[in-house]
Amino acid sequence: MANRTASALPTLCLAGAVVLWGSSFVAAKQALTAFAPLALVFVRMALAAAVFACARPLLKPSRPAPGDWKWLALLCLFQPCLYFIFESHALTLTTASQAGVISSLVPLLVTVGARVFFAEPLSARTVAGLFLCLAGVAGLSLGAGGEAEAPSPAAGNLLELAAMACAAGYMLVVKHLCARHDTWRLTALQCYAGAVFFLPAALGAPADMWRAANTSAWASAAYLGLGVTIGAFGLYNMAMARMPAGRASMAINLVPPAALVAGVVCRGDTLTPEQMLACAAIAAGVLLGRPGGASKTRFRNKPLPAQGASGAEHVP
Repeated sequence: MANRTASALPTLCLAGAVVLWGSSFVAAKQALTAFAPLALVFVRMALAAAVFACARPLLKPSRPAPGDWKWLALLCLFQPCLYFIFESHALTLTTASQAGVISSLVPLLVTVGARVFFAEPLSARTVAGLFLCLAGVAGLSLGAGGEAEAPSPAAGNLLELAAMACAAGYMLVVKHLCARHDTWRLTALQCYAGAVFFLPAALGAPADMWRAANTSAWASAAYLGLGVTIGAFGLYNMAMARMPAGRASMAINLVPPAALVAGVVCRGDTLTPEQMLACAAIAAGVLLGRPGGASKTRFRNKPLPAQGASGAEHVP
């Protein structure tokens, strides 16, 4: 019985991480009903930073190399700074479901970036898959009409795409740093930087906003800061330590469908037939452009710091 439980633990951890990342879009939409976008990011980063500050003695030491500060600064610029500026505003303009589907582009963007910056192989299939995904994103936006949940889906989806480009950039920087720096320490650094960077937005927010925020909004913000930023990454790391890295990383492909289901169930998001076709095009593009061979193994054998309101899925 104990052996059976132990063998099931990695799968349960992986499932928990996928659910947390997939539901993060819905939680962000709920929190944004009360908080200004950048003020919400501050709350999320501050909560996670407080936990990391308390756990600092437990973190593994890093072995920084000369010049690493430039890469660390670039890491924090990509995420949380630029990433959350784009995504927090995107979620005020588009639905959680559409944003979750767009997040599936991250692995392809990372593959293209690895070709440009690390000279890793890039197949024609990957390029074709990327263009198919981009066509799907365009269809997802053009097939949407304005509604309460998505007042400007085209603009929101474009901002979400920009956020995913930042996520891809951050992952490429992590690839350069993770050999010398513990991934938990990198995540903690990002949370500290995010809390400082977004503090002016929180201080400039109307006092009435903080007083008027209801329990649901505060709970959603806490869920993002503690459950997603820390919890999902912790569960994913536990799974990575107990199963093949390739199998664990494949589960990240389940995050966009999880986000889609969460948006439909929890927020009543709807998709037109044209948007469903666009989602299918994005899924087909991801499958077509999925990197393989040694390049994929080299990149994905490393657990990565949690990202974004979905944190991961895309790769965490």
